[in-house]
Amino acid sequence: MKTIAESALRLVKKSEAEIRAGVQLTSGNISVYPESIHKLGDAVVMMARDENKRFLMVVADCEKFMPKGFAGEVCSLSDCGGLLVGELDAANAAALRQHFPWCAPRSLRKERTTVGCGDRLGLATYGHVLAAKRYKLSPVLAQQSMRELSMTNRTFRGVVDDATFLVFCADYREGYGADGDHLKKIEDIDVALEAGMPMITLDLSEVMNAAAGDWSAEEIEKAFANLSGDAQNRINTAYADKEFVVGSIAVKIDALTAKRCAVMYDEALNFALKVYKHLCAKRGEEFDLEISIDETTSPTLPSHHLYIARELRRMGIEFSSLAPRFVGEFQKGIDYIGDLAEFDKQFTVHAQIAKAYGNYKVSVHSGSDKFSVYPTVGRETDGYLHLKTAGTSWLVAVEVIAKCDPQLYRDMHKCALANFNDMLKLYHITADINKIPALETLSDDQLPALMDMAEGRQLLHINYGPILTGELRERFFKAMHKFEKEYTEAVRLHFEKHISLLGVPLK
Repeated sequence: MKTIAESALRLVKKSEAEIRAGVQLTSGNISVYPESIHKLGDAVVMMARDENKRFLMVVADCEKFMPKGFAGEVCSLSDCGGLLVGELDAANAAALRQHFPWCAPRSLRKERTTVGCGDRLGLATYGHVLAAKRYKLSPVLAQQSMRELSMTNRTFRGVVDDATFLVFCADYREGYGADGDHLKKIEDIDVALEAGMPMITLDLSEVMNAAAGDWSAEEIEKAFANLSGDAQNRINTAYADKEFVVGSIAVKIDALTAKRCAVMYDEALNFALKVYKHLCAKRGEEFDLEISIDETTSPTLPSHHLYIARELRRMGIEFSSLAPRFVGEFQKGIDYIGDLAEFDKQFTVHAQIAKAYGNYKVSVHSGSDKFSVYPTVGRETDGYLHLKTAGTSWLVAVEVIAKCDPQLYRDMHKCALANFNDMLKLYHITADINKIPALETLSDDQLPALMDMAEGRQLLHINYGPILTGELRERFFKAMHKFEKEYTEAVRLHFEKHISLLGVPLK
């Protein structure tokens, strides 16, 4: 390690380009990530790895004047120089964000195309960045829900820190987002904000009256009569028996539908206003608010989407994106299930509504691997979209393990089978796992093909929690460190497939 540090010390007065060209990148079992080499005054900051872990190296011209904020063990180099070796911990992540502000997430509300890159492992960002560098989009590299945090024993701060290190490592200076995903309570939103997450996906499923979607006319009339007189008058005047033209499409709202929308959504929209004011107080204009109404059992009707969008605008809520519940099945880790022609027809209306009411981004949740609908999504939104992916980078890791460490995969598969029924309580999938061949009938070479089966993908997809927090955790992360290059390349290729099918142009 000192050999690498001494080579950096000799170049510390040079330009960053000269330092990168001249630093010795390997010594024994230690190697430096070339794009992580950055000049900081009279110091060089870089990331390296050995056979066990990644770590930070700071080489200073003078040992007494190390850049502030970095933590670790310091040793002397020649000519009064010094070397600090630090863990990838919270203190050093904060130091990177302080000295290299592009390492911190920012608001992406003005960006046209954004892609959520959920990373349950804290290891996928490098591959995500390699894909993002090629296309005209802005990635949301730190994205987790409360459920994901609880199932991986992570925190919002840890998720942001993990992204920080890999953004620095990949030298990605174009800006990225961080999303507190599917949050329902202001106290949870505050935790995400304090961790530096500028995007909040507000899940309204617990404050909207979704059941009213199936109520009879008599039940709707009774509930509507309980609203204030002013609210009733406004709904009847603004929506009842009205036709709204969005693009080339007319959306009609009859009187009963207008009342149903008020009963279903008004309490939720008032909560959205409360959250919006809270975000403004906390971050001014530097935040992205996504409104999520996708966590329901029934698709969002175009008339309901229009009502919600108009009411959000009337209330003065500035939101970046809105996630309806689309027709068909958006199950985890597999392609779209349903009538593609009907999806295309309905999605076109959703996209026209978004264009008519502020050109906000239509957000596609559970968007991982929905390859058959991507061309429609990209085309009909003209690229004003947010694609939210989460578990697919985990499945890429599973596939890498299946190829590179068959015995570990077999043990992960057995763990998934043992916990399958418990995980079904948390995730909606329809996979018949009885279709998956018994492991003892498969050779090692046949294991990766299980990730080409919908049933195999969904089995492993929903069981990331037991695998990552149980007795397999240490073996899994050791394997992921060993096969880091294979994983990074696999993530890059997988996300480029997502992005290219959306029609996102190359840079």
